[in-house]
Amino acid sequence: MIVGVPKEIKSDEYRVAMIPVGVEELVRMGHRVLIQSGAGSGSGISDEKYVQSGAELINTAEEIWQKSDLIVKVKEPLPDEWLFMQEGQTVFTYFHFAADERLTRTVMESGITAIAYETIKDNKGSLPLLTPMSEVAGRMSIQEGAKYLERPFQGRGILLGGIPGVAPANIVILGGGIVGANAAKVAAGLGAQVSILDINLDRLRYLDDVMPPNVRTLFSDRHTIRESISRADLVIGAVLIPGARTPMLVRKEDLLLMPPRSVIIDVAIDQGGCIETSRPTTHANPTYIVDDVVHYCVTNMPGAVGRTSTYGLTNVTLPYILQLARKGIEKACRENPSLSFGVNIHRGKVTNQAVASTFGLEFQTF
Repeated sequence: MIVGVPKEIKSDEYRVAMIPVGVEELVRMGHRVLIQSGAGSGSGISDEKYVQSGAELINTAEEIWQKSDLIVKVKEPLPDEWLFMQEGQTVFTYFHFAADERLTRTVMESGITAIAYETIKDNKGSLPLLTPMSEVAGRMSIQEGAKYLERPFQGRGILLGGIPGVAPANIVILGGGIVGANAAKVAAGLGAQVSILDINLDRLRYLDDVMPPNVRTLFSDRHTIRESISRADLVIGAVLIPGARTPMLVRKEDLLLMPPRSVIIDVAIDQGGCIETSRPTTHANPTYIVDDVVHYCVTNMPGAVGRTSTYGLTNVTLPYILQLARKGIEKACRENPSLSFGVNIHRGKVTNQAVASTFGLEFQTF
C-alpha cells in the first residue's frame, strides 16, 4: 500500500500525522510512504530524518494525494484539498463532520472512505485517538485563559492564583471529561478556585475523589450554569458528544451575567462549540469580544504546541495505520471493531449515526 502524509495547511497548524518511526515500521512491512517536503518542520522533524527512515519526499500535496491509497492527516481536508480526494481512497484524520455540513457533503460526493480519529472507540468505550489531544487542549485552555485574563489582552487583569490577601480567580469548567479534568488539574495547581459541572454523577464522584480541595463538583443544569458563570473570571467549554454537534450550554443573554472582560475558552468549538456566541478563530487571530466577554475559540489548539502534540497523537494513531496498511479497510475494520467506529463516510454513504442525524442524512451501517 502507498501511504501519503501531506503537510498540514490549516492556519498555524504545526502538527504532522507521522513521525519517522512510523515510516520505518511501514517500510519494514513492505509499504511505500510518501511525505511532503517540510511536513514535519513545525514539529522539529527534518526531511532528512524521514528519508533516513525510508520515506520518499514529494514536493506537492497534489502529488501525494494522487499517488496514495491511504492519506494520513491531522486536520480535516480544507477546500484547497477537496479537489485532490479520489474515489476509493481512504483518508484517516480528525474530521469533526457534525460541525461542517459542507465538508460532510463534499466528502460524500468524493467517494472516499473517511475514518475520523475522534469517533474510534476502544472496548471500554473511551476515545483513544481523541484522548491525547484532549489532554493537550485541556491543559492549554488554562494557559491561554491565564494569558487572556491579562489586561493587555483585554481581560480583567486577574492572576489565576491570586496572592496573599487577594482572592484567586474563579474558574468554571463545563464538562468533566478528559478536557475538563486536565483543565481542572492545571487550574488547581495554579491556586485558582475551580468548579466542574457535568451531568454524569459517577464522573463527578470520581473527580471529587481525585481532585484537590480547591476543586468542587456541581451537577450541570440550566440554573447551576447561569449561577456559576455569573461569578466566573474564566469559563472553559469542555463538552463532547462523540461525532455529534456539541449542545449549547451558554446562551447569548447569559453573557450579561458574567463579569466584564471575563474570558471564555471554548475547547468544544471543533464540534460546533457549547457557547452560543462562539465562532471559530485561529492562532493568528484567536479572540474577539461579545457583550464585554473575551472569546477564545481556536479550532486547533494543540497545533500551537506541535512537537508535544505530534508525538502524543502518533503514539496512538500508528497501530491503526499499520492495521489499515497491512489488511486494507474492510478486513481491518472486521477484525478490529474499534476501528470500524471511526468510519464516518464510506463511498458516499454516511456510516456514523450522529453525523447522519445532525444533517438529516440517510444512515447506513458500515
